[in-house]
Amino acid sequence: MIRSMTGFAALTRENDLATIGVTLKSVNHRFLDLQLRLPHALADREGAIRARVQGRLVRGRVDVGVSLQWRQAPVPDVILNLPVAQALAAAMAEARSEGIVQGALSPADLLRVPQVLSVRDRLADGGETPAAVAELLDAAVEAALGQLESMRHEEGRHLAADLSARRDTLAGWLGRLVSAAETGRAALETRLLEGARTLAHDLPVDPAVLAQEVVRVASRSDIAEEVTRFQAHLQHWQALSEGPEACGRKLDFLLQEMNREVNTMGSKADGLVVTELIIDAKAELERMREQVQNVE
Repeated sequence: MIRSMTGFAALTRENDLATIGVTLKSVNHRFLDLQLRLPHALADREGAIRARVQGRLVRGRVDVGVSLQWRQAPVPDVILNLPVAQALAAAMAEARSEGIVQGALSPADLLRVPQVLSVRDRLADGGETPAAVAELLDAAVEAALGQLESMRHEEGRHLAADLSARRDTLAGWLGRLVSAAETGRAALETRLLEGARTLAHDLPVDPAVLAQEVVRVASRSDIAEEVTRFQAHLQHWQALSEGPEACGRKLDFLLQEMNREVNTMGSKADGLVVTELIIDAKAELERMREQVQNVE
């Protein structure tokens, strides 16, 4: 399935405890590159959010931003890190015994050490990030992912239409190339035979052997194998585009293979028209490659 990697979604959800806003932005990327920005009170939900996004998206750089606003005024909790405070007191006692400092350890001394005291917000009812808020966050992220996927699907429809038209263009191009290559091959045989007949006037050459050699040299311009493989690539392209799985990386690989076949056909087939057709095909493949960079 052709789905774009570009999309945007933004929404808010609320309950009696909090209002949560979720913003998702995605652009093209070789792999899934997930960047999260969460408020401290929801930091423990990062793993769940990552798993949820990874379960829905395959490729793209995805930025997830979450905002949280409590609907009840938070009450600060001041928490004493007792082991650190005890270690600090012991260190100060040792310093006093050595005559380095004087006086007892004061509250001001504790406030100067960030590790000793920490301040955290809790709800007025005593809850700290209640389950209801976690459920609200999960629902908001799920709804935002739905919006993002809808936008990526919609842009994917336009990409699919464009790429399908270009695929049809290449199918028509291949038919013209086969015809031009046959004409070029026939013209090459004619030139070789005329040159051989001119040479035969001066040197004794068996006409049958000469004709066989001309055919052998001209057969080097045969592109039947490359044409068959190119047709198979076009059919595989259609199957991937219509299949259920994300196909951007596979389509990119197919374009590389098609470009390789075009190069081989250009080096083997003969004729000015062939050269012009090869240039046209390479330009069309490059345009398709640029589009495929946006496909998930």
